[in-house]
Amino acid sequence: MSVLYAMCVPHPPLIIPEIGQGEEKTISNTIQSYESIMKYVSTLPIETVIVISPHAIAYSDYIHISPGKHASGDFSQFHAGNVRIEVDYDTELVKKITQSAKKYHIFAGTLGKDDDLDHGTMTPLYFLNKYLKDYKVVRIGISGLSPLTHYRFGQCIKEAVGDKNVLLIASGDLSHRLKEDGPYGYKEEGPLFDHDIITAWKNSDFMRFLTFDPIFTEAAAECGLRSFQIMAGALDQKKD
Repeated sequence: MSVLYAMCVPHPPLIIPEIGQGEEKTISNTIQSYESIMKYVSTLPIETVIVISPHAIAYSDYIHISPGKHASGDFSQFHAGNVRIEVDYDTELVKKITQSAKKYHIFAGTLGKDDDLDHGTMTPLYFLNKYLKDYKVVRIGISGLSPLTHYRFGQCIKEAVGDKNVLLIASGDLSHRLKEDGPYGYKEEGPLFDHDIITAWKNSDFMRFLTFDPIFTEAAAECGLRSFQIMAGALDQKKD
């Protein structure tokens, strides 16, 4: 069946009640959307969840796939160390993705250091775990390689998945420059970037993810564009 379902989701830790401490109610629409979509995908025969996170280990010239059999992490960075996520990695699928990338001369694999789960991975899994328990994970980072290389790596994922039933989660917060009082401040490129991304989603114009001016995206302080590029490649030629 290949990739059964793919989603692009934000990862603000604030939406987790143990972190938000009531402030999460200010973005209740995001929480409701999370609950709705995770409840739906739990009805699908998901075997493995591939999470592409811009906060996983990233190298300039190499797309990192988390190695090993198990991993865990918590939200202690956000003063909620009691909220912990544990996963078992799908080592078979990791191996197949690595082999496919090697076949197409894409620098990707499990070389490099291991680390705990990051919040770009844990936030969507926090909501998924409310409805789905029995699944394995493949965690993938982003790199400084070209947009086309990320797309082609997504095609490698599609090839490697084969007949395994997979959920693909592309994690990303879009622009960090939307408000003057935000941690990154405001730039006009911020809302423009978000508008362009959302328009591309609505129109299924995934090629748009490959054509952004890097000066523009840097000014927008984008988060997740490379995740979306990989996702687009994994959905290449998929009609439904």
